[in-house]
Formats: sequence, structure tokens, C-alpha cells
Amino acid sequence: MIHINLLPEEYRRRAKTPFKLMLGVSGVVAVNASLAAWAGWLAFGVAARVDSEHAVLQTENDGLAPQVAYHQALTSESTRHKARETTLAEVTASRISWTRKLDEFVDVVNQGGEGSEHMVWFDDLTIEQKSDPRSQSAGIFRAAGHSGSDNFGQIGNFLDDLAASSFMEDFHEPGHPEGTESLTDEELMPPVVWSFPLTVELKTVEERKKDAAARVQAAAKAQLEAGKQAQAGGN
Repeated sequence: MIHINLLPEEYRRRAKTPFKLMLGVSGVVAVNASLAAWAGWLAFGVAARVDSEHAVLQTENDGLAPQVAYHQALTSESTRHKARETTLAEVTASRISWTRKLDEFVDVVNQGGEGSEHMVWFDDLTIEQKSDPRSQSAGIFRAAGHSGSDNFGQIGNFLDDLAASSFMEDFHEPGHPEGTESLTDEELMPPVVWSFPLTVELKTVEERKKDAAARVQAAAKAQLEAGKQAQAGGN
């Protein structure tokens, strides 16, 4: 049904927007404004903070770059020095101090107790050292020995003293005593001379390293035992 309002215009009720609708629209506008503000903050505020932090980190990185380069140079130099030290250690381990070896050998010769244990001397001393790892022998120490006693056992005494000396740390054990009576003359001193060969084989580098490590371990063990005994005696 059609309604016709015949009242004058000033008496007519004016149509108004519902209050709930206005409240809903206002809420939507407020939410959109908040979202827009948050998006703007993300777009500008966070980006500015990230740029600022990036600038700080870049400055720190630029300051650390020379230190990193210096550290890398030191590391490279240290690596070269370690490689050089390893090479020198290998060369040192493969070499024998023949001056020291000869001194040790002479000490054994001179400790014969004025002839009571042995009285020996040597000539034709030759030393041969091999560096070829494929060789079965690392080297040989040879000498022509002479014993000034009619007691052949003194040659065995000398070989026993030699085997127990530090000279033999770098060599394999000598063989059994052997020799020939080369001179008998009562008018000479000594009247009887026995000639005997001395041949000892040099240990390889690996064998000398292994023996050296075993000696260090034995010395440490002996020192530890001595400390325990001293402590037990003190208690």
C-alpha cells in the first residue's frame, strides 16, 4: 500500500541514518586507519631501523676486515712454518750425530778397567749410511778390532759393554764374538793380539723413533714410580 504524506514539508519527519550503521561504519574506518598506520610503520619505521642496523654492521665489518685479512696472513704463515718444522724434524730424525756416536764408542773402549775386562783398539773404521727407504739396511758401522789379551773372552766382555751402552741405541745388537790370533810375541806389550771384526747395523728412522718413544715412556714411568716410593717413605 502506498502512503502519501500530506503534511507540509516543515512538519514531515526527516529520514535519518540509523545509529548502529553509523557506529559500524565508524568502526570499519577506525580499523582501516589502524591497519594503514601499522602498514606505514612497517614500511617506513622497520625499514629505517633495518637500514640503520645494516649501516652499523657494515661499519663494524669494514673495521674487522683488515683484522681478518691479517689473521688469515698469520694463519698462512703459521702453516708454512709448521710444514718447515715438520720437514726439519724428519731430516733431524733421519740423521745421526756421528761425533756423539764416536764419543760414546770411545767411552766404551776406554772403560775396560785397564785391561782387566778388555783392552781393545780399532783401525779401518768405516761408516755407511743409506737414505733410500727401499733399502733393507739404513747403514753399517764397521771397524777392524784388536784385543791385547790371550783371553778371548775379553772380546765378549767388550761386546757386552758395547751392547749396554748408549752407543747401541741407534744400532742393532752386534753379532757373536769371533776373531783370530794375529800376533804372539813375548817381547811385545801386549804379547798376544786377537783380531776381530766389529759390524753393527744402523736402525731405520722408524725403528729409532719407536725406540726413542719407548725410552721416554720408560723414563716417565720410572720417575712416577720413584715419586710414589718417595711419597710412601714420607708417610
